Amino acid sequence: MKKIIFTTLLSLVLVKVLAQGPPITADKPIMLGGNSFTTKTLTEIRNNDRGTAVYVPLMLHYLPTSNSLVALHIPYLSYELDGAGSGSTLADIKVQGKYQFFRKDGTGRTWRMVAKTIQTLPTGKELDLLELSTGEYQGYYGIVSGLETLKYGISTEIGYNWAPDGNQDEFRAKFGVGLPLLKPQYPNKQVNLYFEYTSSWLTDRDWYQLLYAQGIQYALKMVTFDLAVQLPLIKDIPENRALNYSVFLGTRYTF
Repeated sequence: MKKIIFTTLLSLVLVKVLAQGPPITADKPIMLGGNSFTTKTLTEIRNNDRGTAVYVPLMLHYLPTSNSLVALHIPYLSYELDGAGSGSTLADIKVQGKYQFFRKDGTGRTWRMVAKTIQTLPTGKELDLLELSTGEYQGYYGIVSGLETLKYGISTEIGYNWAPDGNQDEFRAKFGVGLPLLKPQYPNKQVNLYFEYTSSWLTDRDWYQLLYAQGIQYALKMVTFDLAVQLPLIKDIPENRALNYSVFLGTRYTF
């Protein structure tokens, strides 16, 4: 009986605690219960030799079931770039879908995989800001997997971005490790460290970048706050287009 009670409580902690705290620049397949909403934003301040762009998306996520998700990202962009001037505008709107097709739970751990798509609508200006504002239709298709335990979390993603009318075609891969600094507790309270890598190869342009992000996250009940700094490790890309740094500031609320 004690073992059953312990396993039940641990499962509740796993759902409430591990389902909180998604990676910051990466993604993971952990989903909350069906018929739930999440409102979030993740501001990116991106700088390279062209100038600086500030990307502020309003992201609305809805889970119709416990293994599916649909989302709408409506972004605002402020920029000051060589060759494009300065201004503020609507960036590329994105529609996202996920479907979890694999799940294996154990005591204090879970392993899951989801199929993911992001459809980018050409609502932004043609600023050639990759993933932010290109003014071109794009479709991304990938697989996200993740292993979550009470001591760490590991997430991976691999996918392809297709731009039929432009030169934004890209192989993309991500890898992230999350380390909670506090013991699991309920109501949820967490401080998490994230170590995240993004590999990006634009096939049409033969550009390649490997980026590293160091992040910290504070989660309290159903609210999280994110901070991360992303820097380049490998830049096989023209100097005026290579990333100097990105700063991410985010928050999310689930209800």
